[in-house]
Amino acid sequence: MSSPNLRINPDLQVSEWPAPTPREDWRKRWLAHPRRAVLFDLDGTLLDTAADLGGVANALREKAGLTPMDISELRPYASKGARGLIQKALGVEWDDPRFESLRDDFLSLYEKDISRHTQFMPGLTEVVAALESAQMPWGIVTNKYERFTWPLVEALGLRSRLAVCVGGDTTPHAKPHPAPLRHAIAQLGLPAEAVVYVGDDYRDIVSGFHAGCFTVAAAFGFCSSERPVSDWGADATAQEGIDLLPLLSGPH
Repeated sequence: MSSPNLRINPDLQVSEWPAPTPREDWRKRWLAHPRRAVLFDLDGTLLDTAADLGGVANALREKAGLTPMDISELRPYASKGARGLIQKALGVEWDDPRFESLRDDFLSLYEKDISRHTQFMPGLTEVVAALESAQMPWGIVTNKYERFTWPLVEALGLRSRLAVCVGGDTTPHAKPHPAPLRHAIAQLGLPAEAVVYVGDDYRDIVSGFHAGCFTVAAAFGFCSSERPVSDWGADATAQEGIDLLPLLSGPH
């Protein structure tokens, strides 16, 4: 299993993996496979969970005697879950002695009301419908733990539509380690180059690249990475959710 520190802050592992490099011929190589699939990061890529996650952060602020923050301020930090939102909303870093207790409170509150405001990111309803129309399998690879991922998937009626769903604790490692993507690709029963992974964080691109699949940076997402999206080394970039349609379409 990975160390507790890596569980709390998987960004610590980023430096262990060489930076991805874009592959200009990615789409030709992907389309060469008769059976293909698309995988999505969850928070900020497939689903807009900012209001529900930000609401929990504001509940903790209220408990601490602080006024609520606008969800737009909290939104970029939602991609890093409890860690990012506790950092932004309460100014408490992951290695602060107060963090573990706050994280437990955050996750307990979130688990009780996980999907009130969550919906597809703009354009992703159409993208997923197009994949399903083309009979192309799709799935989720997220750092959100399974105890939160599956209830959210169930609440949105997605379980039967998913070919695979990998959470942050499905394998011993979380992204940026390639293990979660490798596990998903194995579950799909496809070669790595038959799979495209779409994500809104640098960790997603690192994980996908080192798992051997192709990557698309979701510039429309939460994008909490300090690196500009243009420096992530993704094979392609979608500025808006709907921009994924031409990237992920092709011969069937």
